[in-house]
Amino acid sequence: MSLFQAASTNPTAMPLRQSASTSAAQYHKLVSGAFVCDLLAVTYALLLAHWIRFDTPVASIGVQTEGLIGRMDYFGHIVLGMVIMMSALVKFGVYSRESLLSYTATLKGIVKSCVVWIVAYLSLTLLLKFDPPISRIFCGIGLSLIMTILPVWRGILWRVINREETSSSLRHRALVVGWSSDFAKAVEMFAHASDRSFDVVGVISPPDGVFQTPVPPNMPVMGSYETLEALLQLRVCQTVIVADDALKTGNLMKIASICEKEMVEFKLVPTCFQVLLSGLHLESVGGVPILGISRLPLHSTVNQTLKRAVDILGGMVGVCLAAPVIALFGLIIKNESPGPIFYRQRRLGANGKSFDMIKLRSMKLDAEKDGVGWTVKGDPRVLRVGGFMRRWNIDEIPQFWNVLRGEMSLVGPRPERPELIEEFKEDIPHYNARHNIKPGITGWAQVNGLRGDTDLSERIRFDLHYIENWNVIFDFQIMFLTFIKREGAC
Repeated sequence: MSLFQAASTNPTAMPLRQSASTSAAQYHKLVSGAFVCDLLAVTYALLLAHWIRFDTPVASIGVQTEGLIGRMDYFGHIVLGMVIMMSALVKFGVYSRESLLSYTATLKGIVKSCVVWIVAYLSLTLLLKFDPPISRIFCGIGLSLIMTILPVWRGILWRVINREETSSSLRHRALVVGWSSDFAKAVEMFAHASDRSFDVVGVISPPDGVFQTPVPPNMPVMGSYETLEALLQLRVCQTVIVADDALKTGNLMKIASICEKEMVEFKLVPTCFQVLLSGLHLESVGGVPILGISRLPLHSTVNQTLKRAVDILGGMVGVCLAAPVIALFGLIIKNESPGPIFYRQRRLGANGKSFDMIKLRSMKLDAEKDGVGWTVKGDPRVLRVGGFMRRWNIDEIPQFWNVLRGEMSLVGPRPERPELIEEFKEDIPHYNARHNIKPGITGWAQVNGLRGDTDLSERIRFDLHYIENWNVIFDFQIMFLTFIKREGAC
């Protein structure tokens, strides 16, 4: 008996009907609670900012005012600040399921909201000519308090939500039509994602009854294509995902129609566009809708300029700090293995342009006499000091010079040798897509332990995730993790 039949005849299957509504009720309660507590936190921060600005020795700083400015004098200022901040938090999605399940997403939303808040708050209060005029010191104190109180309180909330009994009720329950090897990998990604926003509750067989790939034993087959509508009426899921790329257009349209009628989300696992999916953009050309890859974060001139500015500043600081370190380890390298302390490798950069990447030599001079190859754990070619340098990324620090020259970035996919790329681009799907941006000293794949002789497909997946989701905060996060995560170093 299929799970569909059991749900139709067995009273114990009632929880299947109730799961979606229970999840929705739990989500709305959490959103309401989070919104009210955020509002209280912002209000408290602004009231505290007023007290610090006007009722402590800070009052003597800046423009002197006649008499004391009480809270009622600042009532309009505080209310406007609350409205702007709460509007920004809503705008940047901190109350979505994904943000509630992911502290990182929440933190990004809070930071973006604070940036918008300070600009909009100062602009509006000056435009509206509030009396008394807005204090910029008050705004600065308020911003600092909000950026402290909100992340701390949201961190506590996230720890509560992250408990399985709560987080499971927030996840989207997904029913899958068909099964494929690509979707099997996607399910693994769902399970390890930081927000864990999907739970696959089961699969149904495609119209021809044949799965492209065998369904795992732990994944229940809940019925067939013909039983989909009845299953959705049982409210077993909130989302239907089609994972069979062999379905005919008519069948897809029927599934989409059923989902619309039963108010269930419809999603399709793309097979033609398995790379840079977040950059897919629908545009009209001569009245014809065309889907293509166009809008990625680093396609923006503003973002490119911002990233380059960070690279120049970081490169200058890095060169200055690296000089004594390079001198020290240069002497140690010379002592262990006479010869040059720097090692130059031809690497491929952005848009296929090659350059010489500089490293502190961590291997013997004849290390590549038999050809290019990966460095593995315990590699006899690695110097004693080389192993230490690799574990702590010290051999990479001369690359700050490559960053200043514009050949590399502080953060990005690690560059590879042209001769290896000729092999990889034929064997590894989407390998050359990583060359859309400058390579980096460190990268998202590296801080996740994927360096050296590791799964190239996994490394590409992490590199593409970085390209799709780039923002300057993500770069700083990767730079920080580079110093504290040592997985994969050898």
